[in-house]
Amino acid sequence: MTRTILIAGPTASGKSALALALGERLNGAVINADSMQVYAELNILTARPSAADLARAPHRLFGHVPAAEAYSVGRWLADVARELAAARELSRVPIIVGGTGLYLYALLHGLTPVPDIALPVRTHWRAEAERLGPEALHAVLAARDPVMAGRLRPSDPQRVTRALEVLDGSGRSLADWARETGVPLLGEASVVRAVLMPEREDLYARCDRRFDLMLAAGALAEVEALLALSLVTEKPAMRALGVRPLVAHLRGELTLAAAAAQAKAETRHYAKRQTTWIRGRMADWPRVEAGDVEAVVRMVGLS
Repeated sequence: MTRTILIAGPTASGKSALALALGERLNGAVINADSMQVYAELNILTARPSAADLARAPHRLFGHVPAAEAYSVGRWLADVARELAAARELSRVPIIVGGTGLYLYALLHGLTPVPDIALPVRTHWRAEAERLGPEALHAVLAARDPVMAGRLRPSDPQRVTRALEVLDGSGRSLADWARETGVPLLGEASVVRAVLMPEREDLYARCDRRFDLMLAAGALAEVEALLALSLVTEKPAMRALGVRPLVAHLRGELTLAAAAAQAKAETRHYAKRQTTWIRGRMADWPRVEAGDVEAVVRMVGLS
């Protein structure tokens, strides 16, 4: 059986272009592993594949979720399992590409088996998140579960809320559950791994250039349409890179130049965090250069 190709790397590193080229070369299906590219309303700001890209190779799990929903790694694993089966049935090489390290880690190592949390518990903590705000919510977690609070940022209310839900719903800290793992979807022998790691200055310059292109392509109108949905700010789609600064501009709080500068800074910071995560969790993944299709083809053994 043809092995599955996994392509990782920080944002703006050239992952998507490499995956597309491999899809054409190997009769592949490009499958998304980016937690923001799943949202239908976020096309430009998440750098989803263009119509021209979609015409060159099949793409799956891009833009298939409404922004009003909160997508999860568990749901992605279920979705990607179906797409892997579909690709193999059509004799296509599955090419999974994305910068969400948790998705790729869960794919190879299994997902923490947290039990279902009762709806009243989930409803309570989501209401509390709205009422308290991120900082106060994190303080509640710090008082009740300092271990998990130390692992989560106040600026990530979705995960803080989840930690409180699990604590109340299961009687155990999410840190305890994290020590247990489920069954991985793919074994190490069944995959070819590759990671793109451009030099820092080059990566940051790529991030800046790409945001300028996003603005030129209509990112501001995309955010305006997202705002019209009246979503709560804690929805994952509302935390996509560039959304908050452009929302501030649309509300008259920032000039467009200041919003762009803030968005670029946030993107560079995110790229830095991704790079740190990759170095810690993907140290054994072979490094490839952006656009080096032949290197990956050789690893697959189909050259």
